[in-house]
Amino acid sequence: MRSVETLVGGEWVAAGSGEWIDVQNPADLRTPAFRVPALAPDEVTRAYDHAERGFAGWRSTNPLARAAVLTGAAALLRERAGAIAEDIATENGKTRAEAHGETLKAADFLEYYALLVGRGGYGTLLNDARPDTRTSAQQEPIGVVLAITPWNDPLITPARKLAPALAAGNAVVLKPAGETPVSGLHLARALHDAGLPAGVLGVVTGRTARISSALLGDARVAAVTFTGSNEVGDRLRTEFAARNIRFQGELGGKNASVVLADADLPKAAKTVAAASFGQAGQRCTATSRVVVERSVAEEFTRLLLAEVARIEPGAPLAAGTGMGPLSSPRHRDGVLGHIEGAVKQGATVLAGGDVPADGDLAHGCYVRPTVLGDVTADFAVWREEVFGPVVALCAVDSFEEAVAAVNDSGFGLAAAVFTQDLTAAHRFADEAECGQIAVNLTTPGWDVHHPFGGFHASGSPFKEQGAEALHFYTRVKTVAIHYGA
Repeated sequence: MRSVETLVGGEWVAAGSGEWIDVQNPADLRTPAFRVPALAPDEVTRAYDHAERGFAGWRSTNPLARAAVLTGAAALLRERAGAIAEDIATENGKTRAEAHGETLKAADFLEYYALLVGRGGYGTLLNDARPDTRTSAQQEPIGVVLAITPWNDPLITPARKLAPALAAGNAVVLKPAGETPVSGLHLARALHDAGLPAGVLGVVTGRTARISSALLGDARVAAVTFTGSNEVGDRLRTEFAARNIRFQGELGGKNASVVLADADLPKAAKTVAAASFGQAGQRCTATSRVVVERSVAEEFTRLLLAEVARIEPGAPLAAGTGMGPLSSPRHRDGVLGHIEGAVKQGATVLAGGDVPADGDLAHGCYVRPTVLGDVTADFAVWREEVFGPVVALCAVDSFEEAVAAVNDSGFGLAAAVFTQDLTAAHRFADEAECGQIAVNLTTPGWDVHHPFGGFHASGSPFKEQGAEALHFYTRVKTVAIHYGA
């Protein structure tokens, strides 16, 4: 077990009490993989003290200098990608290939916002009806940002939030998920080593119940960006609205892929399998519902099951592993509960539905990739987010019925359609009530410059990624200057 200190005030520190929190390896629960400091509430407050001081200097730092820090950190992530990927796979459970890809994409975020801010402008010059007057609308940082990030993408998600926040001149206090704190600390180390001034970034590790009041209640918080469950997100949204604190929430999804009768069925089956079972289905954009036209439902199901049969669960760092474990015993049991509930409602398990019981896999949080048939819209598994390697199939008779099935959800994050008809593709893009639409592509997989976020219960109006993200991390000031006599 490796001890990993956290970053507060530009220094790598342990908890003053000497207390540590164990971080499990979900592929093998017999021995903890890491331990991180269990900070106390007063140490969280000190992180905000440092952030307040760090912001005062960072906001006035030339944007080109801020960009240089982000670019340097990106280079360090790429240089250290092998070691970082191994730690991500160890504490999260995703495969080595998935973890390596996540590391490189995190570097992409840092580089993108360095370029966007470093080569951008300060605002917009506006016409003014008054003579000899020049008016501009300029963007400026909002202050201290609290970033709360999840365990499923433990490096990309902090990078997606920190890159635009820091590029815009804010200070950030990062609270990584308790299951996967080491990944976020790798990002912090890269930024620190690249020259980020002391206090501009602090990383809080600790027991949530003990530190939540100090973390959420500090009066210096100007904005909160959160990725996680709807239950927690809705509670945070209500709390921060009462305090006039800006809130960005990237919450749940129940994403559907539609397979129309004219689709390239082998390609659709391969793509849906990747969208459903990549990262063991633990992605907010994972496909968990498949709506298929009845005339091709039998053939598509046969092809999908053949693809699923090729996915071999295994140790994340082992060669040839097609899918790693789920994040924790509690989450594994929750996924199994969804499957059991679906069967009780009348679903048929077409593949998977159980846990490996042989060898070392018996000591991990594994669930085999699962396909459920005979599912209808009134099943809980069709409506509730499972966040695991489970996909449910439902047959429909028309394009219109397919779109209605997609939109019959409280969520609205991502949806895909498989078709060779350009008219159907455009109609689907227009009519599907989701923030991300894909045609003949997986529901996951959005690039750093693509605005990202959902509708309805899937999130808040503030988008992540792309230039849109800077709107959340900046405020607009209008300045009029009269230069005449």
